[in-house]
Amino acid sequence: MSCHWFSALLLLMSAPLLTQAPAAQAPAAHAPAALTHSSDVGFTYSLPSDWEVVDSSATLPTVQQKVETEATSEDEKKGAACIQVALNARHGTPASVMVVVALPFDCFGQQMTEKDLPGFASGASEGLKKTFDISNPVHGSYAMGSHSLWIERATGNLKGHPEVQYTIETVCSILKKGAVCWMDMSADDAALQVFEHGSVMLDGEAPAALVPATAFDKKPS
Repeated sequence: MSCHWFSALLLLMSAPLLTQAPAAQAPAAHAPAALTHSSDVGFTYSLPSDWEVVDSSATLPTVQQKVETEATSEDEKKGAACIQVALNARHGTPASVMVVVALPFDCFGQQMTEKDLPGFASGASEGLKKTFDISNPVHGSYAMGSHSLWIERATGNLKGHPEVQYTIETVCSILKKGAVCWMDMSADDAALQVFEHGSVMLDGEAPAALVPATAFDKKPS
């Protein structure tokens, strides 16, 4: 199952934040606490409280409409209408941005399984090339409890803005109630470490760091 529309929505939500200055925040006197963001699809993800969480509720309908208009099938239109933005956050200057989106199966009308993960995830990352100049992509797969996760890491810059190089990571998994992808555009290594070390819980199983050190040891099948 290829989901190019999924990446289109991810990019439409994230790209504007890369070219806007994050809101000013007072420097923390100590390490910022982790705030946990949850989704009724069945996962939680923790992010330091000094990251600026952006409210996507006002812009999501416009983005969904654009993706639906450009969709080439009924499945794509339905997927765009059903998508949920669980988290949209940024940090630093130049801004690092991460977006977490979920596709509930009860809304989508189709149940995905683990065998659908490679096609779904690769489709979710393919659309990056429309907005970014991408180089050096590498892929991996790993397990977290009973779940399989697919990951891609690449170097890229916004088209027309070669002055800022990002490390771009996309991580996807299939849960009991839906599919989920985390996408991160890190302007520096500190932001990448925050993304990878964020604690995630899938379907109520034991929490773990989103991206383990061994994530790229195994190639996706």
